[in-house]
Amino acid sequence: MKFSDLGTLPELEKALGVEGITEPTPVQIQSAEVLYEGRDVFISSETGTGKTLAYLLPLLCRIDLSVVGLQAMIITPTHELALQVQHQIQRLLQHSGMAIRSQVLIGETPIKRQTEKLKKKPQVVIGSTGRLLDLIKMKKLKVHTVKSIVMDEIDRLLVGELLVSIRAIIKSTLKERQLIFVSATEHKTYLREAETLAQDLVKVNAKSKRINPDIEHLYVVAEERKKIDLMRRLIHAMLPERAIVFVHRNEKVEVLKSKLAYHKIKASQIHKECTKLERKKALDDFRKGRSTVLISSDISSRGLDIKGVSHIFNLDLPAQSDAYIHRAGRTGRAGSSGTAVSLVTQQEVRTVQKHASYLKIQIKERFLKEGKVLDPDDAN
Repeated sequence: MKFSDLGTLPELEKALGVEGITEPTPVQIQSAEVLYEGRDVFISSETGTGKTLAYLLPLLCRIDLSVVGLQAMIITPTHELALQVQHQIQRLLQHSGMAIRSQVLIGETPIKRQTEKLKKKPQVVIGSTGRLLDLIKMKKLKVHTVKSIVMDEIDRLLVGELLVSIRAIIKSTLKERQLIFVSATEHKTYLREAETLAQDLVKVNAKSKRINPDIEHLYVVAEERKKIDLMRRLIHAMLPERAIVFVHRNEKVEVLKSKLAYHKIKASQIHKECTKLERKKALDDFRKGRSTVLISSDISSRGLDIKGVSHIFNLDLPAQSDAYIHRAGRTGRAGSSGTAVSLVTQQEVRTVQKHASYLKIQIKERFLKEGKVLDPDDAN
């Protein structure tokens, strides 16, 4: 099947071809009809299956260039995901030549500067609940022409104060608009909440294997105090094209970056204490190859879709299997293969075994010896 068979405009199909994307994924196929019809929809599909393009393509195709004003809002739980979606939109528009204007609206950016840019009348905005709602209340973001609202990663949006903001944003728009809920899982709690917001909700569940079978899962045992040095040695041994290293604590990000820099390994860092500009620079450096390693807290375990991420390293093993999925899902995307490596203490081996059992995958033990990664038989 081709994208044109789903209703995608020729310009966008050409843009996808430039990106090397020629065939739609199951979630893009299954959600296309209801999205192009403008119906309310709940889309659930595993991480790395193409959910962002599944809603972006119909969204861009439905933009009416003759209408001056906002037509689509995409709401994300994190600044990183907002920037990621904007990056995807900009690449599609760049390669297609479509004259659609989009703008990111998130905190940590002067609101006055954002209101000035809004005078250019973007047709699409991507942003966080707080900043979007502030601009709506200030009457700087006029939403009476909005045709579609996307809520990406609803398990992080339809909770607590964010849910209150989501309801207020939806209430500020006309009732005829389309609501699109996007999630990696079809959790009953969030599905029920979505159904209260959209009475005639169509559910699209593009079932797939929980995790890409082309991802190789490995673990290496080490003492806690030796993990950072082992991390550096593993990078030298495995020579990743691009690697993301996940840690729990911000201070460990700094230590690891310094250690890698000392050994001539270019690394970027991203965590919650970084400013918006620091996070943007880190992602740009990583995406454009100016750094080969991105050291991150869990802030980037969801939503990131960067080509060529060959390896994921867990310097700190996640306790929950779902968190392991999201981290591992940053590699092996769009049909490519990848490797996920966890550095664990002897006590954490039980957690590794728990993840393997729950996810129905094999996580194999490896050793590092004389600069080579070996299986137990070869290490002896």
